[in-house]
Amino acid sequence: MTDTSASLRIGTPAGRWVLLATIGGSGLAMLDATVVNVALARLGRDLGAGFRDLQWIVNAYTLTLASLILLGGALGDRFGRRRIFVVGVVWFAAASLLCGVAPSAELLVAARALQGIGGALLTPGSLAIISASFEGGDRARAIGAWSGLAGLAGAVGPFVGGWLVELDWRAVFLVNLPVAAFVIAVTLRHVPETRDTDGPPGLDVTGTVLAAAGLGGVTYALTTAGEDGLGGPAVVAPGLAGVAALIGFVLVERRSPHPLVPLRLFADRRFSATNVVTLLVYSALGVFFFLLVLQLQTVSGFSPLLAGTAMLPVTALMLLLSARAGALAERIGPRLPMTVGPLVAAAGFLLTLRIGAGASYLRDVLPAVVVLGLGLSLTVAPLTATVLGSVAQRHAGTASGVNNAIARSAGLLAVAVIPVAAGISGDDYTDAAAFDTGFGTAMTISAVLLVLGAAVSAVALRGTAPARPEPPRPESVPVGELRLQRCPHCGVTGPQLHPDEHSPV
Repeated sequence: MTDTSASLRIGTPAGRWVLLATIGGSGLAMLDATVVNVALARLGRDLGAGFRDLQWIVNAYTLTLASLILLGGALGDRFGRRRIFVVGVVWFAAASLLCGVAPSAELLVAARALQGIGGALLTPGSLAIISASFEGGDRARAIGAWSGLAGLAGAVGPFVGGWLVELDWRAVFLVNLPVAAFVIAVTLRHVPETRDTDGPPGLDVTGTVLAAAGLGGVTYALTTAGEDGLGGPAVVAPGLAGVAALIGFVLVERRSPHPLVPLRLFADRRFSATNVVTLLVYSALGVFFFLLVLQLQTVSGFSPLLAGTAMLPVTALMLLLSARAGALAERIGPRLPMTVGPLVAAAGFLLTLRIGAGASYLRDVLPAVVVLGLGLSLTVAPLTATVLGSVAQRHAGTASGVNNAIARSAGLLAVAVIPVAAGISGDDYTDAAAFDTGFGTAMTISAVLLVLGAAVSAVALRGTAPARPEPPRPESVPVGELRLQRCPHCGVTGPQLHPDEHSPV
């Protein structure tokens, strides 16, 4: 229920303006998320950053985004989706400016944390605005257009990032400013305000603070352990504080009338198992995307542009095959795709061990990313469908939002701990021999995580029936993140709608 009726039509000027604003906002966040990794090697050398600084340049953004994205959706529902969306875009742009002018790695890390806050405010709002503004069949077509075009931003991000880094790594952040200005102008002039008048009266601020403190403390401890050792006070104190905060978060969620993470959802075996698989798979992927571009530039001598475009086959294969994998899982159940998919992806990780000094893209890199793309195509759509199918329709948005937060947290923690376990630290990313050894170890560890994910799927999803989800109600169209799949509303192939918040019915 909203205070503004859904009355826009997709073919009208008003409808096109709303689509343009929301696609621009979500594309802004997606583009930035994919281009920064490409710039790490260049900006690290320019700022004299150590490997721990590079970890935090990635993790500071993920930390605030993962901690606050569910709260961001709730804020939009309560105070106005357009208002929170605009605040998020303005915040994101201001933080991008700080990133672009940062004179040191420490200030860049702080600016990236602020950028994640902006992303948490604007990301849930983009699809929420579409859901609340369009009516009937136009809503489905608008969602399909948003899905495909926003996914295009993610696909071209590595290419754009590589090209911008060739000019100046600071351009990776500064390019956000004119895009954000355009999105703000269009939104203020053409997007109607909507809000959820039937939602819960409170916000789980305590849970949000504890989640952020817990993830932050544990991440800091794991990252610092790479250089200070496990027993130092700089590791033990924040680590224990983070664990205590996470325990407090669980206790608060059990008693909160409006929890960020409803723990009752985990009573379902499929939901719990699928989220364990998510934790394992996305831990491996977080490490892969973080380290591969560094390996290609530091060890193999690739330019930022070529390193950035190396992952395009993964995106292309998922666009082509994810819908078919989702249809297969509907017919035979998710167990087989979610078992075979991670095993195929693990093979792709092991193929990266061939990527070393003098590596050829066609001979060494392309086979690895193609096999990885095939494995992810088999895994992601059935995984997301199983999460949604394991709960009642009215809880689909919440369930998917929880799964999205787990995926982001998995990448956050894995980027902190796996490079440490692989022996990468200090200035190793500038030393080809040292980094090559650590990269191989990290890829092997990540491949093991994928095999464990396959094992969990094989055991815990045994006897799981093929998904037969009921059609979503018009009042309950989910809002939020992206995963590659066919749009469940209109059949358009592209990033699957991955809700972060859901209006109650």
